[in-house]
Amino acid sequence: AAETEEEKVKVLVRAVEENTVVTDGDGRAGKGGSSKKKGGGLLSFFSKSGSAPSGPISVTQAQQDALKYILVRDKLRMGALEPLLQDDSIEDISCSGLGTLFIEHKVFAGLKSNISFETHEELDDFVLRLAERIGKPVTYRSPIVDATLLDGSRINIVFGADVSRSGSNFTIRKFQATPISLIDLINFGAVDYTLAAYLSMMAAAGMNIFVSGETASGKTTLLNALAAFVPPDSKIVSIEDTPEFQVPHPNWIREVVRGSLSEGDGGVTMFSLLKAALRQRPNLIVIGEIRGEEGLIAFQAMQTGHPVMATFHASSVEKLIQRLTGSPINVPKVYIDNLNVAVIASAVRLPNGKPGRRIVSVNELVGYDKASDSFAFVEAFRWNSATDKHEFTGNLNSYLLENQLAPKRGYSVENKRMIYKDLQRRASLFERLRDQGVTDFNELYRVFAKAQREGLV
Repeated sequence: AAETEEEKVKVLVRAVEENTVVTDGDGRAGKGGSSKKKGGGLLSFFSKSGSAPSGPISVTQAQQDALKYILVRDKLRMGALEPLLQDDSIEDISCSGLGTLFIEHKVFAGLKSNISFETHEELDDFVLRLAERIGKPVTYRSPIVDATLLDGSRINIVFGADVSRSGSNFTIRKFQATPISLIDLINFGAVDYTLAAYLSMMAAAGMNIFVSGETASGKTTLLNALAAFVPPDSKIVSIEDTPEFQVPHPNWIREVVRGSLSEGDGGVTMFSLLKAALRQRPNLIVIGEIRGEEGLIAFQAMQTGHPVMATFHASSVEKLIQRLTGSPINVPKVYIDNLNVAVIASAVRLPNGKPGRRIVSVNELVGYDKASDSFAFVEAFRWNSATDKHEFTGNLNSYLLENQLAPKRGYSVENKRMIYKDLQRRASLFERLRDQGVTDFNELYRVFAKAQREGLV
């Protein structure tokens, strides 16, 4: 029996070839056609009466090719969604119920597709087959599924018109086979050279970094891009609901939350995985998204010297702190300054009217004043929406550069501002690499890994 997908494709293609004969359009076998009689199996699929025809079906070459494509697409892959999943320019695929599917395109933003569902039966049948294909069956009793497709894309399914009034719905967040690099983000305008240099220095130095923002603002993309600058010999533990994070580091433990296998039993939560990670002696813990009580454990990890990088849902540093210190996370206010860098990402409207993603603010958390019940932080970078430029507002005033990174690089208190020259040298390096066409995530990792080992950056 065929086991690999390649073997299964060959079986389906062979079945089509054995049960069809290619003609030139007037009934005569064309070049490469066969007149041997075949029966059963695939033939019943084409028979209107349900019984197999007496011989192979006459088709044109184009029709035979179409049959091969449709069978492979629908039986082994993702059906009508397959062309959208194969298009690297598409980021999201959204079915809101009956009607047309919508896509989010990298260049053209939101678009209607030419795929639609006209009846609840058609939509429900497709969703059921989709859920079975990914090994996460959905039912009326358990109508919500979060899962990962075979290519790594994230999918959320809500099944049934009684739960979703416009009909079953699903959303797919496309997976990038090769992660977007920091130089890619420079090309996109999400960051500039100086901001890229700053963030990469923070990641390399083991600073605790949260990337915060609304849905689809580029949080995970930036977090993954920064991972390329974590020292190459580091042991990294990543903890996620659905696997998205990718690093080239050889010593990487990838852990994923698991739902209950039966009623209230067998589930593995982010909270329990994070507690386990603290016993694995990591050099860096990466958390896919902090939502609840695991946030407190993350800050305890920071307190004990384990660097943490994570994503979070908050649109400003003030709201970030408010959510962290409130229920259900409940981080004590005196712990907050264990977080070094709060990056705010956002989907924005650019001055030319086009949509884009930008890092709109980067903040350094300095401390908590109990007497005034207030938090001190320095805004190191700010995005100017009128000019679409990033402003280095922390130039010669960066708490982290001067008080954390400068001592680690051997600068005395008197010479601590030499760190800004290091920052500009790294920014110039990013510019040279971009000019030389070095944009690939893995290539960028190799360049900086070698430079770090040789003490050049």
